[in-house]
Amino acid sequence: MIDRANPLPITQQCRILELGRSSVYYKPVLGAQRDLDLMRRIDEIHLRLPFYGSRRIRDQLQREGYKVNRKKVQRLMHLMGITALYPKRRTSLPQKGHKIYPYLLRELSIDRPNQVWAADICYIPMARGFLYLVAVMDWYSRKVLAWRVSNTHWRGTFIRFAFSRSTSA
Repeated sequence: MIDRANPLPITQQCRILELGRSSVYYKPVLGAQRDLDLMRRIDEIHLRLPFYGSRRIRDQLQREGYKVNRKKVQRLMHLMGITALYPKRRTSLPQKGHKIYPYLLRELSIDRPNQVWAADICYIPMARGFLYLVAVMDWYSRKVLAWRVSNTHWRGTFIRFAFSRSTSA
């Protein structure tokens, strides 16, 4: 909206538009080409070895001839939304007061279709974040009744969608 060819000075144009003069003169700075190359290489290493953290990625880059420190690798990984994938501590141990539900299918003989359905959500690691896959399956026929892939994780909506789709089909 600022017109440099207009005889009205830029300062007055900015005042009329209630715009800061610094925003008119600002030229966005793109990341240096070296950083872009480094980010591409970090992404390649992470896709091949997703369990590598910033230290091991830094070591790999230094072996390849890049002169980079861990803080720069951390900053670029944070900028790209990359984190190391590894098992977190003590995920299988129940907390105090955690209710243990009985396994209701232990003595059940599954001998006909639509007797038992199972639903599960899988996290598929991608270059940036995850894809979420929900599937509803009949245990007897092993047929997938419904499935859906999304890049957002709304568990309740996911399962409600899968069940409503499988029951209407």
